[in-house]
Amino acid sequence: MTPTLRTERLLLEPYVPGDEEDFVALFQDTRVSRWMGDGPVSEAADRALFGRIFTKVYAQDLFDVWAVRRDGLLVGHAEIKPTDVVGGHEIIYALAPVAWGVGLGTGLAEAIVAHGFGPLGLTEVYATVAAQNKASLTLLDRIGFEHVRDIEEDHGSTTRVLVRRPTASDKLPLAR
Repeated sequence: MTPTLRTERLLLEPYVPGDEEDFVALFQDTRVSRWMGDGPVSEAADRALFGRIFTKVYAQDLFDVWAVRRDGLLVGHAEIKPTDVVGGHEIIYALAPVAWGVGLGTGLAEAIVAHGFGPLGLTEVYATVAAQNKASLTLLDRIGFEHVRDIEEDHGSTTRVLVRRPTASDKLPLAR
């Protein structure tokens, strides 16, 4: 079951059905969706994705997916999930443009990573980022992610694979 996480300025909590319109608006904003998966998709596809969060991801407890809120408003999306592309767990996050440029992305990414190292007990957390997405690459570098390799995509773009391993400053659970 996806837990609720808090940063200094954000609340990460499971989606509720009433979040559908805000979720669709976030993913339909091409400034956001251009960096997500294969890029922008139809509104119907985003609505279907929102439905699968409940019918598959939450229902089968597949991985953690959060609505990201600031002052009660949905301003983003976050996940940590296993993926074959990296052979481990990958963080995924997106913020609405209204939440850009004020440090929220850093706190969001750090919270997801801490959840991976803490409750999930991971020894590595990955991120895959379009090589052109300089803002995310800079953010992830700043919080300790390192470049592992590049993936040349079929459509000619490059995806950077990054990894973060725990450091002494990470709060890890005590070994049993």
